[in-house]
Amino acid sequence: MNYTELNNGVKIPNLGIGTYLIKSDDAERSVKQALEMGYRLVDTAHLYFNEEAVGRAIKASGVKREEIFVSTKLWPCDYKNENAVEEALQRLGLDYIDLLFLHQPTGDYIAGYKLLEKAYKEGKIKSIGVSNFDGKQIEEILEKFETVPQVNQVECHPYFTQEELRKVMEPKNIKIMSWFPLGQGDANLINESVFTELAKKYNKSNAQIILKWHIQMGFLVIPGSKNVDHIRDNFNLFDFELTDEDMAKIETVNKHKKYAELGKMGNMYNLIYFYHKLILKYNFNFLVKKYGT
Repeated sequence: MNYTELNNGVKIPNLGIGTYLIKSDDAERSVKQALEMGYRLVDTAHLYFNEEAVGRAIKASGVKREEIFVSTKLWPCDYKNENAVEEALQRLGLDYIDLLFLHQPTGDYIAGYKLLEKAYKEGKIKSIGVSNFDGKQIEEILEKFETVPQVNQVECHPYFTQEELRKVMEPKNIKIMSWFPLGQGDANLINESVFTELAKKYNKSNAQIILKWHIQMGFLVIPGSKNVDHIRDNFNLFDFELTDEDMAKIETVNKHKKYAELGKMGNMYNLIYFYHKLILKYNFNFLVKKYGT
């Protein structure tokens, strides 16, 4: 496992397991399996509705807490909730969170950042993250707060390498954590001839070549899966290195193409979030059982 040092001196594994769109039972099993294989970074979020499962997996893994790097996220509805950090700790069953993100730059994200900065100074979180923030929003945070964020989790893959955003982030050594690292599983991306060529060269899969590209670009990467074979393959990246020539070839596939429309996603997720809160409030167990929320 390789580590990256953040701008506050905290070290983070550059490869982890993501849990987006993975139901609680699957998340608990997948995270436990990943930790047993050697993963030491786990990413979740309040919106994923599986933080409790992630916490159970961490405890059941037998791995020391201080060896595991846990990142999670607050949804905008909680940015003004003074108890939001404590509630996240309770859901995870942890004493501290290694990296806590603001999930979206919507709502009162300035209030949300104040919340994170306070928790950071109190030692409840070890690093501060933002998610889906563009360059102007990063600059606003830098202007208004003394604590620089350590990570920005954004869509990033060979079709969309975030060049403009990196121009703002790199001078402050803010790291990218890539979501949709394989382009939402787009076969057009994964099967680009350059990845097929390099996969043959290194006896790897196309997906492994792409994930290795992320790491060598200096990005943190968190591919998610509930398939044990995929989880194992995604971790098997540390026995080869792409050359400068390889990296230059991969650069040529950049299409400046994003897959996600965050505005539409945010509206949809707000509905999901409130629906889930309703279930928790009124204990609609039959709905949880039927629909898996």
